Amino acid sequence: MGNLYLVRHGQASFGAADYDNLSELGHKQSVKLGEHFRDTGVTFDAVITGTLKRHVQTWQGIAQGMQRDDGDALAWPGLNEYDPAAIIHAIHPEPLQKATTPEQVKSHFRLLRTGLAAWMQGKTEPIGMPKYADFLGGVTSALDHVRANHFGKNVLIVSSGGPISTAVGHVLGASPEATIELNLRIKNSALSEFAFNPKRHVLVSYNTVPHLSSKADSEWVTYA
Repeated sequence: MGNLYLVRHGQASFGAADYDNLSELGHKQSVKLGEHFRDTGVTFDAVITGTLKRHVQTWQGIAQGMQRDDGDALAWPGLNEYDPAAIIHAIHPEPLQKATTPEQVKSHFRLLRTGLAAWMQGKTEPIGMPKYADFLGGVTSALDHVRANHFGKNVLIVSSGGPISTAVGHVLGASPEATIELNLRIKNSALSEFAFNPKRHVLVSYNTVPHLSSKADSEWVTYA
């Protein structure tokens, strides 16, 4: 068997002009995860990331924490996140206020949940977004690549909540509704794990943060 570790990026810049950058805390989360891998003796024979900045920055932080000199990773566009603004706009074309209060944030995620369901069911075609079947294909192509090329090895994927929850939902045969719930509850820098052979992946764990398990680190657990 091989082991595939899937990591969601560290905290990004929610609410900022450019979300696609790790916050200071997001970088710390990533380094802390790398230190956890180093301390527990986990190494990687191959690393694959999406092409978004927050994916690359998270891998760089992990490599720093592992004290790994080579930060090379295979870039895989199919592991890039969906566009939440386009998903929401497809069902709510009216302009939205910037989410600055807890209630506005809750409203944002209610709309996102509804928009994701419509997209996954083929009811909407968000501007600039692939059809859901093509998004799913981008994720599963990465899983296929791992099975075909890295049997018996440790592989790390760094991506976003959407692709990771899609991978887990696909492996479990979960419904779209269940996959959405997996997506909206995944933590920043969270670790999920598959065991795999050349034919299939099996889920071992989902959405864990062993590197943030101490009381001192509990305030570092974030979701955005």
